Amino acid sequence: MNILMVGDVFGEPGRAAIQKLLPRLRQEHAIDLAVVNVENAAAGFGVTPSMAKQFLEQGADVMTSGNHIWDKKEIVEYITRENLLLRPANFPSGTPGSGFITVKAGPHRVAVLNMMGRVFMTPIDCPFRKADELLPELRRDTPIILVDFHCEATSESQAMGWYLDGRVSAVVGTHRHVQTADERVLPKGTAYITDLGMTGPTEGVIGVNRDLIIQRFLSQMPARFEPATGPAALHGVVIVVDPDTGRASDIRRLRIPA
Repeated sequence: MNILMVGDVFGEPGRAAIQKLLPRLRQEHAIDLAVVNVENAAAGFGVTPSMAKQFLEQGADVMTSGNHIWDKKEIVEYITRENLLLRPANFPSGTPGSGFITVKAGPHRVAVLNMMGRVFMTPIDCPFRKADELLPELRRDTPIILVDFHCEATSESQAMGWYLDGRVSAVVGTHRHVQTADERVLPKGTAYITDLGMTGPTEGVIGVNRDLIIQRFLSQMPARFEPATGPAALHGVVIVVDPDTGRASDIRRLRIPA
């Protein structure tokens, strides 16, 4: 089966790219399931219920997130009743929403697990131990398990890839907004990439107006971030998975101008 995983949607340019490209990519690559990280959809900070609904209408099957998931207060009520929008599973017990879900993809069932790193990030529960806790439950439903690991340090991403090799179908990184060139299938059958990249404006600095960022570096003074304008692109991967074993056989990077 063919799985599409899309990197962080950033602001209006990213939303427009999803609207334009996601239906086309599903058709061109015969996609069985599409997972889209949406945590920067609202001008770079969170996602609103109306945006989440639009992503589902445009072809996303599951939405993942990260450290910006709570930036829009109205998402708290939405995430408690819409289980297709995930928050990191290693948030403390009692946090609204869920960090994983199992969904139907044609005749198959696919589990999606969203986790967040701790290096240079919020000091939440250990993602490695959380994976150990949840994987037996997920594997009872399906051998196909996809992990969106939202983190800052590339070393933490790589460590998670090796830690879960052979236990999940894919470990893909999000959050850094820069696509890495290290996609591969690890020895025990797990597709891996350190970062999917960003779906959004390509002429800013990780999605933000470049002049604002440059001035911040020059002056060391705080500035209100605004999304960049101009051209945009969709970044992600297409992963080929054996639905019977859950092992990946291929992972291909995508960078599609919008």
